[in-house]
Amino acid sequence: MTQPHELTALEQAAAIRERALSPVELVEHYLGRILAIDRPDDAYAGLGAFFTVTSEQAREQAADGERAVLAGEDLGPLHGIPTALKDLNLTAGVRTTLGSETMRNFVPDVSDIVVDKLRAAGTISLGKTATPEFGFPCYTEPSFAGPARNPWDIERLSGGSSGGAATAVAAGLVPIALGSDGGGSIRIPANCCGIFGIKPSRGRISSGPLGADTTGLSVHGPLARTVRDAAAMLDVMAGMAPGDPYWAPPLVDGETFRSYADRDLGRLRIGRYLESGMPGAEVDREVERAWAAMSELLEYLGHEVEDLPTPPLTSEVVDDFETVWSLSGTTLPISDRQVGDLQPLTAYLRDRGMGLSAKQAMDALYALRLFARRWVEETAVYDVLLAPVCSMTPRPIGWFGQDGSGAPDFERQKRYAAYTAVYNVTGQPAVSVPLYWTEDGLPVGSMLVGRPGDEATLIALSAQLEEAQPWAQRRPPGW
Repeated sequence: MTQPHELTALEQAAAIRERALSPVELVEHYLGRILAIDRPDDAYAGLGAFFTVTSEQAREQAADGERAVLAGEDLGPLHGIPTALKDLNLTAGVRTTLGSETMRNFVPDVSDIVVDKLRAAGTISLGKTATPEFGFPCYTEPSFAGPARNPWDIERLSGGSSGGAATAVAAGLVPIALGSDGGGSIRIPANCCGIFGIKPSRGRISSGPLGADTTGLSVHGPLARTVRDAAAMLDVMAGMAPGDPYWAPPLVDGETFRSYADRDLGRLRIGRYLESGMPGAEVDREVERAWAAMSELLEYLGHEVEDLPTPPLTSEVVDDFETVWSLSGTTLPISDRQVGDLQPLTAYLRDRGMGLSAKQAMDALYALRLFARRWVEETAVYDVLLAPVCSMTPRPIGWFGQDGSGAPDFERQKRYAAYTAVYNVTGQPAVSVPLYWTEDGLPVGSMLVGRPGDEATLIALSAQLEEAQPWAQRRPPGW
């Protein structure tokens, strides 16, 4: 007999509309899996997906969802579907730690707009997923809880900073989850966990009500097992709010991102590159194999694939990004007496940012804007770009600190996450597509990048790849 978690989110929603499955039953099913597999009663014993499980609130929302079904109300495409919220997202009345010991008791009185949109669409949050301190690292090993473990190999990491969200989806603890991405934080965990993730265009999803990332690097986005589930989630989340600093053009009236999963866009011109330009980064053989296999599949499907003449990064661009990245450390919501409680990497980035002059900060921001314009112009002839997500397979727990904490940790992250941050700088949409597994069972994703504002092409192409080589039926141990 098929278990509810074996269905896609859209299949579960269809069963709810047909009254073959109730939101109450679905929430209880997933809460049971979280209790058994993630073991939130002991933060160091399970997979490390959740910081906080909001079981009572979820049950209340499920009962409301069931009443709407029985009353014959007009139901959205994700009505009654359990989800989870990254613990960087403000959630009114729910503990929101931002992954930091300094925020362990923080309970906001306002929710992010994207959180409210998901609730208004009828989804039901089961809790807050694990994230590293203030979302800085590309792995998830917070100081007050165990690491977010990779369901395919629990001695390896799920990536970051949406590591808990990716773990939850990959392990079947929720069908869809909310992530965010400031330098690869959706694509890296999706790559590590063998699921599909979308980093939308800058301005596609509102950053309100605070919109605190003044660098413009970070965006919210979906994590899911299938392209259609992620596209349906993007439909729910998309849209600007008054006061947003960036706006992505909406789809034509009547169009949805979900509808593009059924489109044939014809022959696409795809530019690929394997060399990132990141100093010191070396590409694992398995990562190169995944990239080559994706290239071959794209050509088999009739697309034109050609090599880019130059990689995107230079040492100067990397230096400017590091400067801008460290600026975010200067606005942490902590008091001076809490600085000593920060993890070494966060403290290093904060100190580095605090040591910058205004001119140094503005020069770096300006240089990145010029780089973004140049790279978008140079690659505008392509419909899509293809690159790896990371230069290595998922890393063992503790790997990033093996050379030391702080600056050495950051250097390891640069070599590992050599491809993703470029598109936070340019603001282009990008996805991680899980088409390849190593012989020892580790997933290795590939990144597809679209033109600014063109998530639709990425969704259509990803759905074509998924149809040609389905991945959702590949499930980790313990599924």
